[in-house]
Amino acid sequence: MALVTFKDLSIDANDVPAMLGFWARTLHLDSELFADDGSGVLRGPDPSHTVWITPVPEAREVKNRVHLDVIASSLEPFAGLEQVSAAGEFPWTTFADPEGNQFCVFLRTDGGRPVGLKDVIVDAVDHRAIGAWWAEVWGGTLGLDDGYTYIDDIPGAPVESFDFVTVPEPKTVKNRLHWDVTLNEGVTVDDLVANGASVLAPPTDDERWTVMADPERNEFCVFERA
Repeated sequence: MALVTFKDLSIDANDVPAMLGFWARTLHLDSELFADDGSGVLRGPDPSHTVWITPVPEAREVKNRVHLDVIASSLEPFAGLEQVSAAGEFPWTTFADPEGNQFCVFLRTDGGRPVGLKDVIVDAVDHRAIGAWWAEVWGGTLGLDDGYTYIDDIPGAPVESFDFVTVPEPKTVKNRLHWDVTLNEGVTVDDLVANGASVLAPPTDDERWTVMADPERNEFCVFERA
């Protein structure tokens, strides 16, 4: 039985207005900047398309272990950004956003898939184990390809898939991109802990969610069902 439902995404940023504007254009979402705390939000056709841009003091130090794949009709909107992969090196082109976070651009070729968010990619120590863990927690369709595990049809998620890819380097710092989930009816945080997650920070009066980590220490935030 799935324990949680996908809620939204969150990106850490040093310059929230710059990141808000860039990702609004890239994901084709509406943006709003909040004067009270300096955070921002991107919103789309339904709540699952929500992306929070959260101010943090620390700069990006290492390659992101979680990144986004997007679909675009051309590479022109990314002119001026650092291009990480060489032209034709892969079926996608890797760029760095205004704060150096890598993301991959797939060009739309069949006219069927709308431009915007495509996938979430997560580096892993053991892609099979962590992919199976999230498939059990989320639901969805678990699959295995050459060198990575993917989950399609995640209930409520606005992406084609979450892909878990094994890399040689271990996780050393907090992820700058994470996802939020909502507990399914009758499920508690204790159920997630019993399943292998750990609590990093309990709710407070100001932040009424639980910060947790999966078995590979990827952070995610857990919200009670309203």
